[in-house]
Parts: sequence; C-alpha cells; structure tokens
Amino acid sequence: MPRWYFGAYSIRMNALEPLTLRGAHVTLEPLSMEHHDGLVQAASDGELWNLWYTSVPRTENMREEIRRRLALQAEGSMLAFTTRLNDPVSGLPGRIIGMTTYCGIDRVLPRVEIGYTWNAASSHGSGTNAESKRLLLGHAFETLDESPFAHGRQPLG
Repeated sequence: MPRWYFGAYSIRMNALEPLTLRGAHVTLEPLSMEHHDGLVQAASDGELWNLWYTSVPRTENMREEIRRRLALQAEGSMLAFTTRLNDPVSGLPGRIIGMTTYCGIDRVLPRVEIGYTWNAASSHGSGTNAESKRLLLGHAFETLDESPFAHGRQPLG
C-alpha cells in the first residue's frame, strides 16, 4: 500500500500522542476496539478488501487489524485513527467510514509517515480522504514541527 513520507527538521516527536482532529467533513479519533463494528460496516461498504490498490481487512479479520495497529501504537511506531463522517447539519462526528494513521514513526531521525488509509466506498470522491490528510499534515506541521522547512516527499512501497 502506498504511503507518503513527510520529513521535517526539529519535530517534537514527544507531542505525537493520541488525539482527536476535527475538520468540516471528518473527525479523526484515536482507534479503539469499540470501533470494531463500525469499521466492519465501513469495510463492507464496497467490499473494500477486494480492491487491488489498497489493503483493507476482511470483516472476519478486522479485530486482528485493530489489535495490530494498537500494538504498533503501543510500541511507538504508529498512531492509529478511526475516521468518522461529520453530520452535515450538526457538524458532530457520525458514522465510521474508515481508518488512517501516522506510521513509520522514527523519533531518532525524526520522521513520520501518513498511510494505511481506507474509507468506505460511499465516501469515495467526497473529499473525506483529502480532508483526513490535511488534518494529519496540519497537525504534523503546526504542532510537531518547530520550523516551517520540510524536506522530502516520496512514495514508499
């Protein structure tokens, strides 16, 4: 699955802790086991596990994928989020549509990647994926980066 590398100088990696990020269309909240049923529904919307260009767990493997991401988070190499579609009237977080992460966290270099993202088929083309990335990038550069200078943007295989 493609991931993008965004490196930056002077990143305060200790600020990379579970948090909620809210935009106009989506809310990213820390992944938990309580999200299981909503994630199963989201992955089933379009049978995303059949897509060739991404890796989405089958419904029977969702619990294990959540555990895997949370284990990587506990090790310090990932910060996992559940993506919720915001209600267009109230703006409050609504149904779960997918997952995304800060991944490849390296506190020594320092660097962080964004990836392992998937969204329900019904949300494709709606701007939710782009907004998720903007929220993650905005947080990375506004909160984690002490300087505005970033280096490197390359696809990782």
